[in-house]
Amino acid sequence: MLEARAPVTDARMRGLIWLVAAAFFMQTLDSTIVNTAVPSIAHALSVPPVDLKTALTSYVLTLAICIPASAWLSDRLGTRRVFALSILIFTLGSLACGVSQSLPQLIAARVLQGIGGALLMPIGRYVLVRAFGPKDFVAAMSTAGIPGLLGPVLGPLLGGVLSQYASWRWIFLVNVPVGLVGLWLNRTHMPDFRGERRPFDWIGFALFALASGMLLTAAETAGDGDYRAAGIAAAVGVLFAFAYWRYGRHARHPVADLSLFKVRSFTIAVGGGMCVRLGTAGLSFILMLFLQVGCGWSPTMAGMMIVPQAVAMVLMKFLIDRILKRYGYRHTLFVNTTIATILLACFALFDATTPWWMIAMLMFAYGFVMSLEYTAMNTLAFVDLGPDRASQASSLTSAAQYLVISFGIALSSWLLAVFLSGHHHDAAAYVRGFRFAVLVMAAVSLVAVYVFTRLRHDRPLRRTVTTPETAT
Repeated sequence: MLEARAPVTDARMRGLIWLVAAAFFMQTLDSTIVNTAVPSIAHALSVPPVDLKTALTSYVLTLAICIPASAWLSDRLGTRRVFALSILIFTLGSLACGVSQSLPQLIAARVLQGIGGALLMPIGRYVLVRAFGPKDFVAAMSTAGIPGLLGPVLGPLLGGVLSQYASWRWIFLVNVPVGLVGLWLNRTHMPDFRGERRPFDWIGFALFALASGMLLTAAETAGDGDYRAAGIAAAVGVLFAFAYWRYGRHARHPVADLSLFKVRSFTIAVGGGMCVRLGTAGLSFILMLFLQVGCGWSPTMAGMMIVPQAVAMVLMKFLIDRILKRYGYRHTLFVNTTIATILLACFALFDATTPWWMIAMLMFAYGFVMSLEYTAMNTLAFVDLGPDRASQASSLTSAAQYLVISFGIALSSWLLAVFLSGHHHDAAAYVRGFRFAVLVMAAVSLVAVYVFTRLRHDRPLRRTVTTPETAT
């Protein structure tokens, strides 16, 4: 077992940082890169654009389900072998996406991508903790996290450029050479850490996966208008969720440690974050449909509207520490969530005649507040937890985030489909549907304002580590 703490300036450690950074970037990029290319993919596969939601939700849901297994796999097989396996699976999934000839094939390939992507982020973060130790971990994680921060916001732009000037297939095929380079770097720069070998919670994993899958199936089926089947799927999903709740409280090695919810700040951070992400996660998906189908914009021009958001998120990164130190979590999250909800509702003011610069200005302001929102929510989850519980908390919060993101995308697409009223090729219907959908989404995220008031008092900031999770 490798225990050495190599200095940050060591060439191998620098290579490790960039290997993990590249993995973070690939994983977060593919969470959103499909958004801008949705109309092009839908046209090529001969399906309505709204139906492409499953290609997004299947990937994110797979991340949520598989992330809890990452710690057990790395402890049992070693970080080098598991990281290489995750890169290989992700690369093969990307290749399968690029050659897909139908929507079911694309969805299956996205699931394969998600299996590989689920292991990249938690194992990369764990390796940096072990390799650098407490002294240098913050600097290493901040460097590795920058590409992860940019991935979700640059994905739509890259997807737009490739789908307009090359082919939508290249938004997946570009991962193949990157993955091959990653496999080579993994052999020379990835240490082989192992942890305590313990039994895997197969029962808990199965219950969690079934509950998540059935609940998302309910949301997807409701979006297709089959409310009877959606109700049955939702009821089954709730039963599986209840079964896991009963089982997880007494399991010796639970796949998700439910005792963490006894910590008030953790519960509020996860609960408030779920409300926020449920209301905001699908904005990029329906915004791209609004701009391209409703307003007639090109994929590249639509993707360019994400750039102001990316710039704002990076700029806010330098202010977050000072804001949280001065105002604390309770006041910051109450005010910032209120502002974020208002800005989300302002998207309903747009129509086909809105100038591009007005959309860009709102995207900048929205990115500014959401950068603070994500970081504050994610760091709040850890302020009352000791180092011995950080690993389980990281796994649980990551799974919860991606699970709710998949539900958020399903919710936004369902709302858009409802307000389209079957007019899938009517530009004016997309404009109208988008405006009503964002108002409902804003109302959902507004619930988080109340959740954050349940913090008993303002908590001072201990430290903020910018990781890819703080961007989602």
